Amino acid sequence: MNIYQKRDIFRRRGEINVYRMFFWTTLILGGIWLIRSVQSGDVKPLFYPTPTPTRFALSYALEGDAQFTAGELDAAITAYGEAAKVDPTNAKLLADLARIQTYSSAMMVSDADTKVRLAEALASAEQAVALSPDDSYAQSVYAFVLDWNANPVLVPDEREVQRLLTKANGAAVRALQLDPNNTRALAFYAEILVDQQKWTNAQQIIDQALERDPSLMDVHRVHAYVLESLGEYALAIEAYDRAINIAPNLTFLHIRAGANYRILAFNSPNEEVQTQLFEKSLEYFDRAATINDQLGINDPAPYLSIAKTYSQMGQFFIAIRNVQKTIEFQPDKAEFYGELGVLYHKNRNYETGILALKCAIRGCNQDESCEGRGGCGNSDVPADVSGLPLTSNTVYYYDIYASELAALSTPSKSYCGEALDIASEIEASEFDNDPNIAADIVVVRTICSTLNDAPAAGAEGTPSATDIVPTATP
Repeated sequence: MNIYQKRDIFRRRGEINVYRMFFWTTLILGGIWLIRSVQSGDVKPLFYPTPTPTRFALSYALEGDAQFTAGELDAAITAYGEAAKVDPTNAKLLADLARIQTYSSAMMVSDADTKVRLAEALASAEQAVALSPDDSYAQSVYAFVLDWNANPVLVPDEREVQRLLTKANGAAVRALQLDPNNTRALAFYAEILVDQQKWTNAQQIIDQALERDPSLMDVHRVHAYVLESLGEYALAIEAYDRAINIAPNLTFLHIRAGANYRILAFNSPNEEVQTQLFEKSLEYFDRAATINDQLGINDPAPYLSIAKTYSQMGQFFIAIRNVQKTIEFQPDKAEFYGELGVLYHKNRNYETGILALKCAIRGCNQDESCEGRGGCGNSDVPADVSGLPLTSNTVYYYDIYASELAALSTPSKSYCGEALDIASEIEASEFDNDPNIAADIVVVRTICSTLNDAPAAGAEGTPSATDIVPTATP
């Protein structure tokens, strides 16, 4: 009889599977490693934001172009700056950035800010040329930036001005050698030639640019500049209008057109025509002020231009109010107090004129700055003001200040000490060659030398404040 071993019909004996154990061990160890790697930063979690920019350089450039057209130059600079970060080896992006930075300098409030912005533009242009020295566009913008940096108002050293202009000329010529069809290079070259006083050559070059591409704002702006230099103010206005049609929100174009209308008005012998031209001038300045207000740009230039126009029209009170408006933008700018002092003088408000001119020439503290501007209102900020040195641009302030100090002096209250000091400074300078200023200084010395012999200011033989009017013109 055969007896068989009992079988496990309903359950199996436990068995150890080596492969399964290896799999689970590997999975557990891998999970521990992954957790530690995430905690240490070696491994990034899923859906973690990418560290690289999500926008292309072209996207930023298009935004910059749109902002430039809208007149938002600071926003345009920011956009092009971002584009240059995304694509730092793109010379064109840096050249475009430099061009916008240069134009934006025309809307800076102070000379110091203007110099800083132009220095930034020059750095961008130099980087563009360094990246691509054989790029015609980069060279042309480099020439443009160098030319605007050669502004004699910002660079008092004449040798440095000429050095920059020579360098600009070379860059423009290089740009045209690389690409004779570069229209902007032609326009910028014409602008440089004007600044080098080569007016005939400038006219020939800008005419070529106009023939090649009349759709560029730069071409019409430079064309207007060339016409201004030739005294063709009416034609210059037409050229500025064409530039404005292309870039309507660049306020410095409106200001230049308005200034040309003001020159035409000043030169017109017909009183009715003169009034019409002055009114056209004011329209352009008002438009510039409105655009600045819409864009949130605190630019005093339109108001100062309005003030000068009303001054030439003989409406000194309105002119004074507009200069006071400019001081709201920059309460520590001595030049504004000088202009205000001149207007007070023309309006026969000599006492306040002295206070304003003192701020311009000698400087003043916060309280005195309020007195010099005729009182501080709600929108005014008291400020310390540093005086201006004696230059060809400020000598008229010095002349009026000395004249008013002498004229308002009396035996009981004399300002002659300060008046004679100012007179001596003018005489010791190179700016006393103007015969009108020299005549004013003679009057100042005459008043002060005879003051002790006069019973009172305004007595017979002694000029009073209303008698003395400086003969020099600003």
